[in-house]
Amino acid sequence: MIKFSATLLKFAEQGEKTGWTYIDVPEEIAQKLKPDNKKSFRVKGYLDDYYFEGKALLPMGNGNFIMALKKEIRKAIGKRKGSMITVKMEADDSPVALDTDLMKCLADEAEAQSFFKTLTPGHQKYFSNWIDSAKTESTKAVRIAQTITAMLLKEDYGTMIRRIKKERQHLNL
Repeated sequence: MIKFSATLLKFAEQGEKTGWTYIDVPEEIAQKLKPDNKKSFRVKGYLDDYYFEGKALLPMGNGNFIMALKKEIRKAIGKRKGSMITVKMEADDSPVALDTDLMKCLADEAEAQSFFKTLTPGHQKYFSNWIDSAKTESTKAVRIAQTITAMLLKEDYGTMIRRIKKERQHLNL
């Protein structure tokens, strides 16, 4: 595991990242974790004494990466913007568990499945978590259908959500 200190930072105005609390992972550390990689990848380790796994490091375009820290993590470590933490992390190459119903439906739609497999494990997980968070079976079925459509349109999760929102707004006019 690679050990370093980091400061909790917060985006002010940064598009979809506005308001996110995160830590910066400098290029030299990211390269030790996953050499010659410039795409998002998952890590596991410790923030102070708090264990985490399957967290995405997101590229920032300058060689550096960030790791977003959700409210529950910040609460667990008792830290907020400006606080220093000790970080110990390593690449997390364990397989991502995905919704079984989604995977069955993708298996029936080769073109959609093919595009889904090109997504990073973290992006695949966005779709799976969204489907898993459905409170009813009918909502889950609709979300699976929307995901299949998104794969056929070669959309990532954010693009799909924006399209669905726009379609709903159009229907309400």
